[in-house]
Amino acid sequence: MSLLRWYQMKLARRPLLTQSITTAVLFATGDVMAQQGVEQVGLDKHNLARTGRMALYGGCVFGPAATTWFNFLARSINFPKSPNLTIAARVLTDQSVFASTNLFCFLSSMAIMEGSDPKEKLNSTYFEALKKNWMVWPAVQAINFKFVPLEHRVLVVNIVSLGWNCYLSYVNSQGGKDDEGKKDKKYSKVRIPDA
Repeated sequence: MSLLRWYQMKLARRPLLTQSITTAVLFATGDVMAQQGVEQVGLDKHNLARTGRMALYGGCVFGPAATTWFNFLARSINFPKSPNLTIAARVLTDQSVFASTNLFCFLSSMAIMEGSDPKEKLNSTYFEALKKNWMVWPAVQAINFKFVPLEHRVLVVNIVSLGWNCYLSYVNSQGGKDDEGKKDKKYSKVRIPDA
């Protein structure tokens, strides 16, 4: 049995659980890419707790929320005589409601799990990250909503999110605290990599 067929079988039987587990794995992978590829901390200094937080958020928050959200969009936003208007309305709703809310929840929950101040994290990272989000995701979601069957849309988002989660993990870590729990002055303003 091929991996894709096995995955489709799992999706058919337990869609929410399958999407959640897939999302947890891919969020963790994005963090590993951030730590090892972007920050180049080395395996001996890899922050496993940070990877665990990303996996927890992906599996318990983003996976279930995105699965439910895409089902809602498919049911609620339909213009039968204008498929392109349907896609545009779904992308606009997705980016104005879900993307902005999810980013807020992600940064807030990461700050809480790290023991830092959510308000400070949001002030230093939210709007810049949201602008970067709008540079990437509207085009991705337009393609996703037009060509990808509903049951595979979260998977497509998760695959593209390998790079995006790497970016989010990097941005989140730059607004965090150092090992002694003191604010690291060089990270008081988030350094965002050029797009």
